[in-house]
Amino acid sequence: MVLRNHTTNSEFVLTGLSDDPHVHPLLFVLFLGIYLLTLMGNLTLLLIRADSRLHTPMYFFLSNPSFLDLCFSSVTVSKLLKDLLSEKKTISVEGCLAQVFFVFLTAGNEACLLSVMAYDCYAAICHPLLYGQVMSNQLCVRLVWGSWSLASLNALVIVLLGVDLNFSDAHTTHHYTCELPSLFPLSCSDVSMNVSILSFSTVLLGLGNFLPIFLSYARIIHNTLSMSSTAGRSKAFSTCSSHLMAVILFFGSGLIRYLMPPSGSSLDLLSSLQYSVITPMLNPLIYSLKNKEVKTAVRRSLEKYLQYLRW
Repeated sequence: MVLRNHTTNSEFVLTGLSDDPHVHPLLFVLFLGIYLLTLMGNLTLLLIRADSRLHTPMYFFLSNPSFLDLCFSSVTVSKLLKDLLSEKKTISVEGCLAQVFFVFLTAGNEACLLSVMAYDCYAAICHPLLYGQVMSNQLCVRLVWGSWSLASLNALVIVLLGVDLNFSDAHTTHHYTCELPSLFPLSCSDVSMNVSILSFSTVLLGLGNFLPIFLSYARIIHNTLSMSSTAGRSKAFSTCSSHLMAVILFFGSGLIRYLMPPSGSSLDLLSSLQYSVITPMLNPLIYSLKNKEVKTAVRRSLEKYLQYLRW
């Protein structure tokens, strides 16, 4: 599968974050630090799943976004780091298509899982006595597989939008990664239909997942405010506050990037950096800072690791 173009050139040139080569070493150190923090944080959330005390639906769902954040960051940041050390910042047509596919696969999957996790919060807060029956292991596995299936189908449709585009001699994209909105201005084809399909897909996936989140939180807020116990209200809000912060970060930056027309300005880069670099780094902190069980599990894991090193 290749992009058709009017030239024999089979590469795109990525301008990256800065044209000043003197800034590249500083940017490399900065994003290497962010990448390492992302790896450490998300790997930690994956490893604590081994703790028998955390074998619950909430932590089962939480381990999946952690895995997706690892993949998302590796798809985008690793290429950025390589380009910061290279004079020639190019990506092949096949590599560009692969990057577009995996970006939409991981992002779409995470959007679906955030919706699933909102329903999990609703079940835990509004139906605590029936929680074990409502969120059975079979249902949890089916929800995760459903998320992967929907995200894969959406990513395939998005990639097909770029397959038959015709390109002129201008193959330079003012970005640090391959994103479909940044490729459309380079095409000499009529991309109005492609833009419409991309916007429709983004709205469908975004609203299709945001609506269950909104309805779940509407019921959660109604149920929480009706509680007579202050401690109960505080515990309920604490249970879902981390998830709510993750929803705002993800949907806020992602929808802005793919619903706004590409301008080639620094705003495009900033919105992309927000959801592809910053959010995967912050998610482990968001989910763990207010969660005593996660912090306890992390501390136990570190103690076991230190004991292993002493042996």
